Amino acid sequence: MMLLKFTMLWLLVFCLSPSSSSARPAPYAMRISCGARENRRTPPTYTLWFKDFAYTGGIPSNATRPNLITPPLQTLRYFPLSEGPENCYNIRRVPRGHYSVRIFFGLVPHSDFEKEPLFDISIEGTLISSMKSGWTNHEDQVFSEALVFLSDGTVSICFHSTGHGDPAILSIEILQVDNKAYYFGQGWGEDLILRTAARLTLGTRKPRFDEDYSGDHWGGDRYWSPIRTFGHNADQPRSTENGIKQASDAPNFYPEALYQSAVVSTNSNPDLTYAMDVDPNRNYSIWLHFAEIDATVTGIGQRVFDILINGDSAFPDVDVVKMSGDRYTALVLNTTVAVKGRTLTIILRPNKGHAIINAIEVFEVITSEFKTVLVEVKALQALKNALGLPHRLGWNGDPCVPKEHPWSGVDCHLDTTTNKWFIDGLGLDNQGLRGFLPKDISKLRHLESINLSGNSIHGTIPSSLGTITSLQVLDLSYNSLTGSIPESLGQLTALRRLYLNSNSLSGRVPAAVGGRLLHGASFNFTDNAGLCGIPGLPPCGSHLSAGAKVGIGFGVALSLLLLVICSMCWWKRRQNILRTQQITARAAPYAKARTNLSHDIQLSRHQNHGHARTAAENGPSLLS
Repeated sequence: MMLLKFTMLWLLVFCLSPSSSSARPAPYAMRISCGARENRRTPPTYTLWFKDFAYTGGIPSNATRPNLITPPLQTLRYFPLSEGPENCYNIRRVPRGHYSVRIFFGLVPHSDFEKEPLFDISIEGTLISSMKSGWTNHEDQVFSEALVFLSDGTVSICFHSTGHGDPAILSIEILQVDNKAYYFGQGWGEDLILRTAARLTLGTRKPRFDEDYSGDHWGGDRYWSPIRTFGHNADQPRSTENGIKQASDAPNFYPEALYQSAVVSTNSNPDLTYAMDVDPNRNYSIWLHFAEIDATVTGIGQRVFDILINGDSAFPDVDVVKMSGDRYTALVLNTTVAVKGRTLTIILRPNKGHAIINAIEVFEVITSEFKTVLVEVKALQALKNALGLPHRLGWNGDPCVPKEHPWSGVDCHLDTTTNKWFIDGLGLDNQGLRGFLPKDISKLRHLESINLSGNSIHGTIPSSLGTITSLQVLDLSYNSLTGSIPESLGQLTALRRLYLNSNSLSGRVPAAVGGRLLHGASFNFTDNAGLCGIPGLPPCGSHLSAGAKVGIGFGVALSLLLLVICSMCWWKRRQNILRTQQITARAAPYAKARTNLSHDIQLSRHQNHGHARTAAENGPSLLS
C-alpha cells in the first residue's frame, strides 16, 4: 500500500511538472583537434576538443599556431600531394540542422614548411574559400567559416591542393545554430551557404568570441575582429557598461557586449566609411548593428543618418532610438547586394548629429553545388578499391564538385532535369593500376567512354558491362585480362570502339560482338593467343573454348585414372593366380602318394572279398 501511494505521488508530481520536451535542447557541437590522439580542453574557457580518429587520411604532426586567436592546440594534420589533390574529413551522425562550420589552419614546424600553404576549402562539395598569400598576418584569415544546412546526417569538409604547399588543418568546429539564423528574406533557403567575409566589433581593441562575451551557445561562438576606429581622425570610440536590451534574441542570439562599444563620426569628417576587398560578381549579405550608447543623445531625432552601400542608398534616415524603441537597445539592419567590382564600401552619412555604428557582418552568398548521384559515387568508390587506385589520384569527397576540383580521370555531366551530376567518362589509362574490374562498374550507367588501357588489370571482363547501354568507347587494351569475352557486350548498340588487344583472353569472339563490329565499329583483338572466330584471328576449328579445354582435360584425367585402376586390378588377380599355382605345385607329390595308398587298400579289400566268397561257395560240397 505504501509503495502504491508513493508511485501515485510520483506520477502526480511528474504530470504537474513542466514538460522536459518543452525545454530547448543544447545545440549540437563537435570540435576536433586535428592530429590529436586524446581529447583535451583549452583555456580560458576549457572548451572540449575531441581527438582526431578515423575521419580522414593525411599525416599528424606538431603544430605552430599562426596567430594568437588560433585555438591553443598542439597538433595538426597535413596532406602532402602524395596523398592526393583532394582530402576530406567525413564526419557522421550529425543531426539535421543549420550549422556554423569553422576550420582553423596551422603551420608544420619543419624547415621544409617555411612557406605558408595556400589551398581551397569546400563544405559538402561547395567551394567556400581560397586562401590568399599573407594569410598568417591577418586574424580573420587564419580560419574559414560558413553557415550551411546539413540534411543527410554527415558533413564532408575537403581541402584541395593548388600546388602551393600542403594543406595543414589545426581544428574543425561544427556548431549548431538556429534554423532561421541570418534569415534575409526572399531567396534565403537551405540551398544557400553564407561564407563569413568579415565580422567586426567596433570601438574596441579586443578580439572576442561569443564565448568570451558569455554569448548564447545557439549563436555558434562567432569571432569578432576588433576595429578601434576607422582612422584618419574620422571617428571616436564609445563604450558603456549599461545593459543592452533585445540583444541576445532569436534567431541570431547576438551577445549583449557586442553593443557596448561603438564608433561615432566627428565634425572634421562626418562620414563613417568602411571598405573591404571582395570577390567580384558575387552577392553579399550585410548585417549592420546599432545601439544608442552615447550619453549626449537622449531621444528621438537627435541622430539621423543615411547608409549607402557602393554608392547606392540602402537605408535612408536611420534614427537608432526611434527604430529600436529606446536608448541602450539593439537594432540590426540587413540587406543583400550584388557587387560587380572588387570593393565593398559602406558609408554612414549624417543628416542630423553624427553617425554611429557598433558592429558589421558581411557574408558572401553562395548557392550550394548540386551533388553527384549517390549510387554512382559509391560505384566509383568500389572501383577505387578494386583497382587499387594510387593515393596520388585522391578520389575523396564528391567526384564532380566543386567544379574547380573534379576527380582526376573522371568526366562529369549535369542532368538539368534532376539537378544531379553523373559520370559519363573514365580515363585512367597508364596509371599503374593492378586490381580487377568489379561488377559494380555497371552502376555507372551513364558512361559513354571507358579507357583503362596500359595498366596491369587482371581477372575477367565483367558481364555487367553489357548493361551500360550508353557506352560508345571501351578500351581495355594492354592489361592482363583473362577468360572469354562476355556475350553481353553484344548488347552495347552504341559501341563504336572496342579495344581488347594485348591481354590473355581466350575462346570464341561472341557472334553478336563480332557481327556488330563488322558493321562500322573499330576493334582490335590482336595479341590474345586464345581468341578466335573473326577475321584477323585464327579459326576456331583448331581452337577450343576454355570450357571445352577444361572438359577434355577432365575426361583425359578420368580415363587415365580408370586405366590405372584396371591395371592394378588385373595385376592383383594375376598375382593371385600365380600364387595358387605355386601352392598346387608344391602339394602334388603328397597328393599322388595318398592316391596310390587308397588304390592299394581298395584293391586288397577287393581281393579278400573274392577269396571269402569262393570259400563260401565251396563249403557245402566239402561237407557232403
